[in-house]
Amino acid sequence: MSSRPIIVVAGIGDSSAERERRLAYAAPVSRLFARSGYDVALIARESDTLHKFAAELTNGDVHAAAFPVSAYNYAEVAAAFDAARAHWPNGEIRVALFNVDASVWKPFLEITPEDIARATDANIGAAFAFAHGALRAFEGLPLDARGARGTLLFTGATASWRGNVTTSLFSASKFAQRALTQSLNKEFGKKNIHAIIDGDIVTDLSKRRHGEDWASNPDIALKPESIAAAYLYLVNQDRSAWTWELDLRPAHEKW
Repeated sequence: MSSRPIIVVAGIGDSSAERERRLAYAAPVSRLFARSGYDVALIARESDTLHKFAAELTNGDVHAAAFPVSAYNYAEVAAAFDAARAHWPNGEIRVALFNVDASVWKPFLEITPEDIARATDANIGAAFAFAHGALRAFEGLPLDARGARGTLLFTGATASWRGNVTTSLFSASKFAQRALTQSLNKEFGKKNIHAIIDGDIVTDLSKRRHGEDWASNPDIALKPESIAAAYLYLVNQDRSAWTWELDLRPAHEKW
C-alpha cells in the first residue's frame, strides 16, 4: 500500500528526437513531483527509455512504474490508466499530466487521411481516455487541505489557440483539446488545468542546434525545470484562486 499520492504522466516521445523533446518536459516534472512526495506512473510507447526512466525514479521511498502503449489512442491509453490504478489498488492518484501530442506540420493539401487519424487519435481520443481515467480516480477521493480532489494538467502549444501556415491539422486537434479542458473545468469544478507550453525547450538536441550560449540564456530558452515548477505551483494552488490556463514563454520569445 502506498501512502504517497500518485502522479500519472502520459507521453515521453515516440521517435528518438520526439522522445528527447517530450522527455525534456516529462523528466523534470516527474523528478520534482517524486522529490515532493509523489509516486510516479509513466504512460508512453514501449521503449528502453520508458523503463530506464521508471527505474531511475524508483529510489528510497519513491516508487515509479511504466505502463507502455503501442499507440496513443482511446483504447490503449484507457487500458494503461486502468493498469496504473490497479498497480496501486489503495493509492490516491492526485495529479495527472497529459504530455502527448501528434504534431503534423504540412501544407493543407498535403494532409492525408492517415495524418488526420493519427492526430485525432492522439490529441483528441487519447486525451479523452486520459481525462476519463483521471476524473474517475479523482471523484472518489476526499478533499485535500487545499480543497481539491485532484489536478488534471494538459501540455498545450501555441497551436492550441492560434492556427498558422502548415498547422491546420495540428491546430484543429489542439483547439479541440483546449476546448475539452475548458469544458471539464466548467463541468467538474475541480482543478482541471490547461497549461500552454511553447518555445524551444532546453534539451541535448536543442543545445547541439543552438549552442551553449543559447541554452544558458533564460530570455530565449524555456527551461524544463521551470515548466515543472509551474506545474507544481498549479497543483498547490488554493481553491479560492484556481488557474484554468497558463501560458509559459521565455521573456524574449516572439509570438
